[in-house]
Amino acid sequence: MNWKAILATVAPTLATAAGGPLAGVAVQAIAKALGLPESTQEAVERAVAGATPETLLALKQADLEFQKAMRALDIDVLRIDAGDRDSARKMQIETNSRIPGSLAFAVTAGFYGVLLWLLCYGMPPSGGEALLLLLGSLGTAWTGVVAYYFGSSAGSARKDALLAKGSNG
Repeated sequence: MNWKAILATVAPTLATAAGGPLAGVAVQAIAKALGLPESTQEAVERAVAGATPETLLALKQADLEFQKAMRALDIDVLRIDAGDRDSARKMQIETNSRIPGSLAFAVTAGFYGVLLWLLCYGMPPSGGEALLLLLGSLGTAWTGVVAYYFGSSAGSARKDALLAKGSNG
């Protein structure tokens, strides 16, 4: 599992922020929580990729602290992320560019192509780590493609929580 997938699973708010305009703030929060000597994306990538149970716990706690800090500043990370996708969709409507669709197709074909190749032929004797890194990166990109075209699961989860709260109240 690549570092972005680990971060998205354990610290979804920090992962969302790290992929958007608050990336620098998110990287600093992660580096501080993990006690890293430098606050760079490379240092965070290495630390998260080699995560221990203690690292995962520190990430979860950092995610909760980050959520509190964002609420205190009245910053909605998910709204910012959704707004970023919305502006990309509006630009697509205005320009009618073929590039987003072509990239979405290439990412989807690449992801499922590599996955199918691994399932059929297994890990190659050399370069297997690079192939897994490629698969993880394509999987992360494919998640973005699905969120762009069909919406994010975070919005769906929020809607489900609001519906459940409304039916109980």
